[in-house]
Amino acid sequence: MSALNLYPAIDLKNGECVRLQQGDMARVTVFNADPAAQAKAWEAAGFQYLHLVDLDGAFAGKPANVAAVRAIRQAIRLPIQLGGGIRDEATIENWLDAGISRVILGTIAVRDPELVKRAARRWPGRVVVGIDARSGRVAVEGWAEASDLDAIDLAKKFVDAGVAAIVYTDIDRD
Repeated sequence: MSALNLYPAIDLKNGECVRLQQGDMARVTVFNADPAAQAKAWEAAGFQYLHLVDLDGAFAGKPANVAAVRAIRQAIRLPIQLGGGIRDEATIENWLDAGISRVILGTIAVRDPELVKRAARRWPGRVVVGIDARSGRVAVEGWAEASDLDAIDLAKKFVDAGVAAIVYTDIDRD
């Protein structure tokens, strides 16, 4: 049996740590106004990795909480995986160069799977596919848009693509 890895998550909206109810940006709870302090708390609790999501970036299609992500990166030693608004190779490279350990590609995995495969080859072990699904169907653009694509079918596209992992979120339960 393999070891279980738990990744505490920080979802960023307007520079704060939040939780959305089923992906609804209007149904938000702020848990901490200081994301770097929250990241330090997760590190102090003994976690080995941190999962970050730039929610504003996911909806905007480009990074939006850059200052918060950079503050977190400077505050902790933990490796960080980051998703949200990462839709091209330049953005992937920028985040990896900024000290992010792994990038999570979601919407672009649906829109341009070949880009994800190229990135996985270019940055081995540093590209993760994010699959967010509602009733088994993949949602994109920060969960705002549903597709007809089955989550399992999408995952199968990346089985031999060299991605480091697949992160699955069941929106109905989130």
